[in-house]
Amino acid sequence: MKNIKVLGTGCANCKTTLKLIEETAAARGVAVQLEKVGEIKDIMSYGVMSTPGVVVDGKVVHAGGIPDRARIADWLA
Repeated sequence: MKNIKVLGTGCANCKTTLKLIEETAAARGVAVQLEKVGEIKDIMSYGVMSTPGVVVDGKVVHAGGIPDRARIADWLA
């Protein structure tokens, strides 16, 4: 199971990123534990200055803008 955190304060891009990860994981049959992190201090603790940010298994893999499905699929592999 992948532990994935979406870092963001609740903007439309953050919500879209969360939904894309859920949909991509479901389509690929990958179990994920998805968490939304919205507190600024928690987001900054990852060194992310541009949201949405994505953390997979403790490692920041994305910051700023909506990731595409192919990139998300790579994270889930």
